Amino acid sequence: MTNKSFIFNLYEINSIVRFLILNYSDYKIWLFNGSMGVGKTTFIKELCKELNVISLVNSPTFSVVNEYISLDNIVIYHFDFYRIKHESEALDLGFDEYLDSGNYCFIEWSSMVSSLLPHKVLKLNFEVLDNLSRKLNIVIS
Repeated sequence: MTNKSFIFNLYEINSIVRFLILNYSDYKIWLFNGSMGVGKTTFIKELCKELNVISLVNSPTFSVVNEYISLDNIVIYHFDFYRIKHESEALDLGFDEYLDSGNYCFIEWSSMVSSLLPHKVLKLNFEVLDNLSRKLNIVIS
């Protein structure tokens, strides 16, 4: 397991996003962890922008999963498991098939489905430092 940390402000998200795509694109399952309002969805929007997504990117809080398509026909699945009560709800959505698709899966509130996740994941743990600054701890497993 490897760790790397960054402290950045909200105006520097794009440089962090580029770094992640350049260095970790072989990881298809990305877990976004942090408190409510830390900027997980904002970060995912920037990732999708950098990946040339042509779809509207927004939080799948109520739909649980959104599918995005890029100009290069890259498929990205964006999950938000904040509202589920049991892992079985994720299985009912076909979560395991999404994970096995080989496409990017960006997962918010991954702790709700922890036993369903594969071993090879990129964990992105966010922490609020102040109104504009965040700490990102990257854990590779």
